[in-house]
Amino acid sequence: MTTTEGTRPVHLHWGFIGLVAAGGVLGALARYGLGLVIPAPGAWPLPTLVINLSGALALGALLEALSRGGPDAGSRRVLRLALGTGFLGAYTTYSTLALDAVHLFIAGAATAAAGYLAASLLGGAAATTVGIWLGAWHHRRARGRQP
Repeated sequence: MTTTEGTRPVHLHWGFIGLVAAGGVLGALARYGLGLVIPAPGAWPLPTLVINLSGALALGALLEALSRGGPDAGSRRVLRLALGTGFLGAYTTYSTLALDAVHLFIAGAATAAAGYLAASLLGGAAATTVGIWLGAWHHRRARGRQP
């Protein structure tokens, strides 16, 4: 399941599709569960912000670690598809971010909406950068332990 047959694209392999789907189910459940336990103070969409920022951090770290491990094949491909595309793709949510911003704008909270969008976009870029840095740091540290 970790190799492709001939030149057929990865998205046409049922095993890989299943990995993404399984990861997606778990990611959506994790997002839903965290959305229930993280408070939304004054109807401000803190749960979506926390989920998206933590997902950006995790995706940056995951992809950096996988890319430093070698080519996108074998177990690295399985992890990328199951965790990156599947789990983190469903865990993070652009549609809810956009809907939350629209709700804030409609409620007359334009400043809160603009702050939320700025925190989401700039925070997401920063979280991804920190994740990449952490993935690189972990790789350097792991290589330093090898004889």
